[in-house]
Amino acid sequence: MPIPESGRATSTVDNTANAPVASARRAGLLVTLVLGGLTALPPLSMDMYLPALPEVTEALRSPAATVQLTLTACLAGMALGQLVVGPMSDKWGRRRPLLVGMVVYVLATAVCALAPSAGLLVGFRLLQGLAGAAGIVIARAVVRDLYDGVEMARFFSTLMLISGVAPIVAPLIGGQILRITDWRGVFHVLTGVGLVLTFFVWRFLHETLPPGRRHAGGVGEALRTMRGLLADRVFTGYMLAGGLAFAALFAYISASPFVVQEIYGASPQTFSLLFGLNSIGLVAVGQINGKLLVGRVSLDKALGWGLGTILLASVALLLMTSGVFGEPGLAPVAAGLFVLMSAMGLAMPNTNAQALMRTPHAAGSASALLGTSSFLVGAVVSPLVGIAGEATAVPMAVVQVSCAVAALACFLLLCRPWQRHAEQSAEAA
Repeated sequence: MPIPESGRATSTVDNTANAPVASARRAGLLVTLVLGGLTALPPLSMDMYLPALPEVTEALRSPAATVQLTLTACLAGMALGQLVVGPMSDKWGRRRPLLVGMVVYVLATAVCALAPSAGLLVGFRLLQGLAGAAGIVIARAVVRDLYDGVEMARFFSTLMLISGVAPIVAPLIGGQILRITDWRGVFHVLTGVGLVLTFFVWRFLHETLPPGRRHAGGVGEALRTMRGLLADRVFTGYMLAGGLAFAALFAYISASPFVVQEIYGASPQTFSLLFGLNSIGLVAVGQINGKLLVGRVSLDKALGWGLGTILLASVALLLMTSGVFGEPGLAPVAAGLFVLMSAMGLAMPNTNAQALMRTPHAAGSASALLGTSSFLVGAVVSPLVGIAGEATAVPMAVVQVSCAVAALACFLLLCRPWQRHAEQSAEAA
């Protein structure tokens, strides 16, 4: 049964372990910053590297499609890693799996800087993603340990503000790194970021899942738990809607370095600036969602607005890139991408909150499924955006339209928000 939305933050731990949670709450700002850093790690790993993609293509003498596989490998690793780490965190607690994952992430990132070929870089990016998955899945599970209902949605919007700084500054940092060194310097910087974040996790992040609430079973129980979650039609609807919306976003992430720099002739610094502006839009809308909409507008309604806007923006991009309006130039295309990315500020936090509110008994496994679905679909669409070569942006727009239509269909057909709203109104009466 889903948990009713409440306006009050509630602890989901039992009385045998109030101390760790109380400590986490007393250090709320610091815990929020650490969790924000963990959720910022994926965009740092992906976006700081984006301005260097054309240079990597030339330096390693590989085609663009092969170099884009370095993004796909990292994304696939993050997806698969969550399936492992999520259930592990339900069994052994949040802290130990997170620390192990962070240490491996640092080592894999350091080796990426030394990769002599595209093939080896793809392999180490896969390992980097597998290890980095710990931060993604456990950060969401910790939020579910500490909060419920509307407060959880607000907290996810706060995390979006913190983690949203990463996609704003990451391409800018990447562009500046390329001024003074080559693409390998990007991985040196990421190694340093991973080391700092590992220290803060070790020093300041307390355990939020007490032994009394952990699952004692092994792989079999984890699979049964996930199967039970997937049997929940509404949970699956939110999971698919969020994953497909993320895929539309990742189509932009994967294709934009070539679209902006190769097709429209922008410099790496201009690309970084545009990417940062788009990220500001995502963060700003996320804060509007958390500060103004949550508690006043139902989460489903805000989510519907977000998915509808993503669809409209992607259709506009398809019309522009296919030449319906002639040669639009960079500015209109950039404006369409800005609207699409900004609308993610409504889609992403609300799909996570609505799905996790239904799963207090298995937050780690639920978080793993949410993350895995998003990253796997993103990994699939990454090679598709370059399927027609580097001279056209039409494949990017086609992928975005397809994902947006599918996301909205999953939300309407599986979640059926109007039906559940009517049932809740009848129960309240």
